[in-house]
Amino acid sequence: MRLPRTPSGWTIAVFGLLAFLMGLLGLISPGTMLEMLGFEVLESREPGDYTLVYLAASSMAALNMGVYYMCAAAVDFRPFFFWTVPFRLLTFTVFTTLVVTGAAPAKFLGVGLWEGLGALITGAALWWEARRAPARQAA
Repeated sequence: MRLPRTPSGWTIAVFGLLAFLMGLLGLISPGTMLEMLGFEVLESREPGDYTLVYLAASSMAALNMGVYYMCAAAVDFRPFFFWTVPFRLLTFTVFTTLVVTGAAPAKFLGVGLWEGLGALITGAALWWEARRAPARQAA
């Protein structure tokens, strides 16, 4: 795989690597992931409690998402970079709302902040690259 060629590509690659690693952690050590997110880790689960199944599904989605973010960064698929910004801001809004309304524990705010900050950093990198583009063409 190629290294990213632009600052925005690097933001996407780093997010992808982190998503991949967090997904892997959730699959390997669900208790660790639940603890990191501020959820209670139970010794045993009642029949019908699908917390670990849902965590496995979410972790697998994060692992897959990490791979396609890294692939997009490797080929400098810039339309994808743009698409991630509003959708990650939406994710920030939903996850932060879950914490503010008490539906999720306070530690879960980290997920929302990770999404929001990542979106802003990628957006800033895209903005900076767009402002520099005419100067490079003139040279």
